[in-house]
Amino acid sequence: MRTFFCRNMGRKMSDIIQWVRNELRENSDNSYKDFHSSLVPGISNIMGVRVPKLREIAKKVAKDDYKIFIEAVNIQVYEELMIWGMVLGYIRVSCEERKKELEQFIPHINNWAICDSSCSTYKFMKESSGTWFSFVKSYLTSVQEYEVRFAVVCLLDFFINEKYIDQVLELLLQVHHNAYYVKMAVAWAISICYIKFPEKTEKLFEENLLDDFVHNKSIQKIRESCRVPKESKERLQKIRRK
Repeated sequence: MRTFFCRNMGRKMSDIIQWVRNELRENSDNSYKDFHSSLVPGISNIMGVRVPKLREIAKKVAKDDYKIFIEAVNIQVYEELMIWGMVLGYIRVSCEERKKELEQFIPHINNWAICDSSCSTYKFMKESSGTWFSFVKSYLTSVQEYEVRFAVVCLLDFFINEKYIDQVLELLLQVHHNAYYVKMAVAWAISICYIKFPEKTEKLFEENLLDDFVHNKSIQKIRESCRVPKESKERLQKIRRK
């Protein structure tokens, strides 16, 4: 990787945003573009760069002056927006500074792929979990589809554990946003809750606490898992709603 800035000499060596865009052009793949575009409906500005390469670029940006990239990022370009989201998981900054950066980024999430790929990078949420749990919760009541999905995906990625499972289940029941990608995320989260805490989670089905879509989709996802016993799958199949 070329050095964006030579700190010892105190002068600019190359343009970070130009480097990123060159990397994107050089690693674009038309066949992958067509395939990935079919998975992300409504997004037409995909260059076709694979996620591992985007992570590689994001890690390099995060090690230098990432703010220059963020200030120049073109949010109309799918890959640039995803790199922005990933960078926020790799930078080394204080908790408060990272919150500020996330608050700037989250409103720009406009599809499930950028949401989920960015969230999976936020492993810092495992540390100072109480602080980040409160931060994530604040987005669950948003009216914006992908702000809510951001919160649900973070819950399922980092908070389905002994400490938070009861709170997570309660919060998932309180999500009433009707957007498709919110409901899909809730169903996904419930399926992970079931895999890790089947007795606690099965009560949601037994007591009919979920709407029809989330109820059935959660059961579908649980039945697709290889980590759930056959007898549990058969029992859940019997309580699917018509």
